[in-house]
Amino acid sequence: MINFVFRRLLYGFLVLCGVVTIIFFLFNILPGDPARMLVGQRSDISSVEAITKDLGLDKPVAVQYLNFLNDLSPISFHNFKNTDSYWYFNKSDYGGVVQLIQISDGFLILKSPYLRRSYQSRRHVSEIIAEAFPKTLLLASSSIIIAMLLGILLGIPAALTKDSFLDRFLLVFSSFGMSIPSFFAAIIMAWLFAFVLADYTGLQMFGSLYTVDSYTGVKNIDLKNLILPAITLGIRPLAIVVSLTRSSMLDILSQDYIRTAKAKGLSGFSVVIIHGLRNALNPVITTITGWFASLMAGAVFVEYVFDWKGIGVVIVDALEKYDLPVIMGSVLTISLVLILVNIFVDIVYAALDPRIRLS
Repeated sequence: MINFVFRRLLYGFLVLCGVVTIIFFLFNILPGDPARMLVGQRSDISSVEAITKDLGLDKPVAVQYLNFLNDLSPISFHNFKNTDSYWYFNKSDYGGVVQLIQISDGFLILKSPYLRRSYQSRRHVSEIIAEAFPKTLLLASSSIIIAMLLGILLGIPAALTKDSFLDRFLLVFSSFGMSIPSFFAAIIMAWLFAFVLADYTGLQMFGSLYTVDSYTGVKNIDLKNLILPAITLGIRPLAIVVSLTRSSMLDILSQDYIRTAKAKGLSGFSVVIIHGLRNALNPVITTITGWFASLMAGAVFVEYVFDWKGIGVVIVDALEKYDLPVIMGSVLTISLVLILVNIFVDIVYAALDPRIRLS
């Protein structure tokens, strides 16, 4: 088991290295000049050159890539006397530095991964993500809970009433829910429940987790603004859970031990819930675990439509301003979550089924 976990961690690390490489070169070949956008289109050449040098964009792409890896790595080499770029001589940017070994004029140091600063606000990217990421995590978690509860509750009667009107209706709903794009569903939900039916629902089209009192400036948590984004983001996993619960229940209910339980005179509730649902939930839980990571990435469009101040809004705003450090840091954070969740699922699989460890 230890070897299996080690292999999965190694594969995850290699995938993360590939993601880092792809993200860096992808965003560095995009058209546009961050320095020009910072100082304005009418600025003089000397100002643009100074900003370019300050951001470290005057160096060859290969050198920029090595510097990028050096910043992300928790163990890296730095010469704090080097003033060629902003982040290499300001120790406070690393949130604490432990010098390990002195090598020539520099040091091998232990530090927290550094995602650099925003081009526009000059704030640390890690601070921006730390503010937005918990809201996205709350949104994705709420969506998964809604999908799990409603999906199982709808999937059970669909299996018990196979080929009935209810069963066919839920199958159509599942197909529709899996095919509808998130951004389109968000627009429809916002228009219908926050505009057309706003007098009855009391929901707003836009809103974040916190509302600020205009007089006192105090932040108050308003979970009402979470309802529409959570339901919208949960439509697709809900459709999948309904379909999976139905098919899994149909398979379990046809097993010999279910017929034996019925022959012993057990109640329908005991047969369906205790003996049937308990075993039918394994593939559902597995799928939901994988979908949780996908929702973290898919929340971008939903957050932007409902103005939910999560990582999605941060990414869209950064794209509009060509703020590369924020974009790259946000994408790396989401990618890391995806990798960690997949590793966790693999380990759970291996713990439940020894055959996976052998393969």
